This record gives sequence, structure tokens and C-alpha cells, in this order.
Amino acid sequence: MKTTAPAWLVWTERALAAAAIAVVAWVLLTQWGAVRHGHPAYAIMLALTVLGAALVGVASWRGWGGRPGWRRVLRILGAVAGLGWIAVTAWLRPFSATEPALAAMASDDAVTVTETADYILFAPTGEASDIALEFQPGARVDPRAYAAVLRPLAEAGHTVVITKQPFGIGFFALDGYVMAAELDLDAQWVVGGHSLGGTVAALQVGNGGDLPVGLLFLASYPADDMSDFAGDVLSISGSEDGLATPDKIDASRDDLPADSTFTVIDGGSHAQFGAYGLQPGDGTPTISNDDAREQISDAALAFLDSLES
Repeated sequence: MKTTAPAWLVWTERALAAAAIAVVAWVLLTQWGAVRHGHPAYAIMLALTVLGAALVGVASWRGWGGRPGWRRVLRILGAVAGLGWIAVTAWLRPFSATEPALAAMASDDAVTVTETADYILFAPTGEASDIALEFQPGARVDPRAYAAVLRPLAEAGHTVVITKQPFGIGFFALDGYVMAAELDLDAQWVVGGHSLGGTVAALQVGNGGDLPVGLLFLASYPADDMSDFAGDVLSISGSEDGLATPDKIDASRDDLPADSTFTVIDGGSHAQFGAYGLQPGDGTPTISNDDAREQISDAALAFLDSLES
């Protein structure tokens, strides 16, 4: 039997169903590349959103069966949950990679690029160094966005693995280092990342597998005290970063080993550590993207080179 529900509830359900489909369309039309090349978890979430919206829309028009009292309560709770789901889906919309990162994704005679659902691998075609890098992207950033910054490391002989994070959030990819180590590359590992990715990279230390020989922070810092970490640490930051600000970077010194190295890109901003456009809350850079990228790559490469046996 059908239930009689207040008009406001019926139209709320229909509005939420329409909003859910609109959000999915907005994400796909504006950030299709990032969805396609990111971890599949977000794409699955988008598909479930469309399916759920379609089911709610059909049920709203055809009527819901069951006992009126409890059914109405469940429908109200479902509407609240649906609103939350839509909000999270919209917030998780990723930052898509831009040039020159997209061009850096192509294989050539120096670097072979392999992409899977879980990672992007930059492998030197020549003799590989015994120092490799596992890298965690910043929150909601297309993993391809770091290709232009990290590719020079692979061109110099260091294997680089960029972890793809479920929903673009590093906390869901704490096994990234273990996954990279299981590639059996016969290498010692540095773990690193940008922004939240750097924080997550630090959390990976001691999370299984052999300890990494180094930590690389790009516009980032650890969440906890790591002053007893036995490996080498390099922190690269930007003087104009509005998110990982210079004050936050300075404050992180007490949480890192005393011999950690801090390199500041004079004029660099938060988003210049990748290639994904502007980022809300960031500062205004006073140097070009090319200049910042070259300085970041050079500093990271010198760090990995210094760890070679």
C-alpha cells in the first residue's frame, strides 16, 4: 500500500535526487580527467550517487509502501543522510592535473610511465639507483599533478611511485609505502608527500615493512613528534604558502630530528608544488611556476642522491 506523506517531504526527496545527479554531472564535466585517473573509489561513489538518486526519484513518484509512521521517520532520516552524502560528494571533487604535468606522463627513452588503479610508476629505463621514492599527493589532488616535479628524479635514475589515494584523501592510503615496497624493486625507500600527503607519509613510518631511509616533506610537516626518526629528513616549503605557512613549517622543527634540512623556495606558494591550478586559501607566488618547479625538483633530487650507497 502507498503512504500519504506531506508535500514538503515528497518534494524534498525529489530535490535531493535532482541535486545528487547535478553534483555528479558537475564533477564529471569539470574534473573528468582527475576522476578517470584517480583511485576508483571516488568514481564508484559517483556511480552509487546516481543509482541512489534514481531509486529515490522513482520511489517518490510511485509512492513508498509500508506503515506510515515508521516509513515517514525513515524517509526524513534518509533525506538528512542524503544531504550529507551530496555535500561530501561535492567536497571530494578533485583538483585536476594541468600542464606541464600531463605531458610528463608520457613514456620516452629515459623513463617508462606505468599507471594502475593504485599507483603511477616512473621507472628509469637505464640503470636504477638504489634509492626510490614513494610519494603521497595532497588532499583531493590528481596524482598526475606531480608528474612534472617528480619525473626529473626518475630521469636521474630514482624510481618514483605516486600513490593513488581512495577519495583523494591520504588517510585512506596508509599502506602506500608497503604497496610500493612490494613492487620488489630492490631499493631503499624515501617516503614523502605534498601537504596532507606529507603528513600521511610520515604516519607510514613503522606502519609495516622496512623503515624508510628518508622523509621528504613538500609544503608539509608531521602530525606527531618524529624527532627520533633515524633516517634523513628534507622539508621543502614556499615563502608565500598560505596553507603550510612559514610559521607552521618553523613550528615543525621541534617534531623532526635536529639534523633535518629545511629548504625554502623564496616566492613559492602551496599549489606550485604540483600542477593543478589555484588552491583556495593559498598565498600569491612571486616566482613563476617553472622556476618554483625547477627549484623543488633540484632540491628533492639532491636529497635522494645524497642517500645513495
